Amino acid sequence: MKKQLIIFTLFLLFSTSVYADQLLKNGFLNSKMSYAKDQNINDPSNKIIIIYNHGQADHDEPSNNCVWKNGIRNFSSLVGEKIKEKEIMVYLHCTNKLAGDDRKRLWNKKKFKAPYKGIPKLEKRLDANIELIDFFVSKGVPNKQIIMTGHSCGGWMTMMLMARYPEKVGGGISLMQACYGEISKKDKIVKVGVEKGLEKFKKRKGSGPADMRQNQIDEIKESKNLPVLVFTHPKDPYDGLISDWVNEIPGVQRIIISEDKKINGKKCYRIGVNNGEKWKEPLKNYHSIDMADCFQYYNPTILNFIASRI
Repeated sequence: MKKQLIIFTLFLLFSTSVYADQLLKNGFLNSKMSYAKDQNINDPSNKIIIIYNHGQADHDEPSNNCVWKNGIRNFSSLVGEKIKEKEIMVYLHCTNKLAGDDRKRLWNKKKFKAPYKGIPKLEKRLDANIELIDFFVSKGVPNKQIIMTGHSCGGWMTMMLMARYPEKVGGGISLMQACYGEISKKDKIVKVGVEKGLEKFKKRKGSGPADMRQNQIDEIKESKNLPVLVFTHPKDPYDGLISDWVNEIPGVQRIIISEDKKINGKKCYRIGVNNGEKWKEPLKNYHSIDMADCFQYYNPTILNFIASRI
């Protein structure tokens, strides 16, 4: 009976709108939140390729997750748009199967201490993006017409890549950058402030993750010009209240999204497709506001940013 109950629960879980239609492989998208039938890059010199990098809920561990269709809907809506007579293509880059070499020590033990032994997952994801960029360039796409973007850990990695390899792409768009958990929420940033909150994070997770995070921030901040459009929300439970460091970087354009679950006065909803039928639900987590329908308010801003970079 217990086994049947578990099976029934899983059936209900994966038949709901939230868990419908997951995208799990690499590929160019169409404007309908799915994979394009034609995966070729025709007339590459007149294409703009946006590489979308998903977040990761599993830190350093391997996973089969990538992104749900409702999560890519806003960038999918840019497919086919033209800037300076160049057509936008959006490529979904799924790299969650990669795993950090020292993952068992890093995340499963609170008192993990440096040095990290081997290569972390985030670094492997970054290297995979470099390989992908080089592949597109080999096909005839100019580097400046390749735009990096990503949500959460994908946004964090976007800034790392651009700080390290400034000539590889034209620009970047970072959405709700975060890669080390719900620091704003769990370490009570509102109550204790940023400095004490980060001290609490270090005690809670250990010096390994905390030092790694700070070292990555320091590397990004060394950039003399980081042409990245950064979106943050003060109520994002991850890095919402600890993102002011991006203001110190030359070239960064930061947009702080509202104070609530509205953009330009419009209430935000998550919208997707389940077995061909559309569904709609109110936004529940501020960390996902860039995936809500209201975020398309910023599409002109994103297009203008890309135009300024190519």
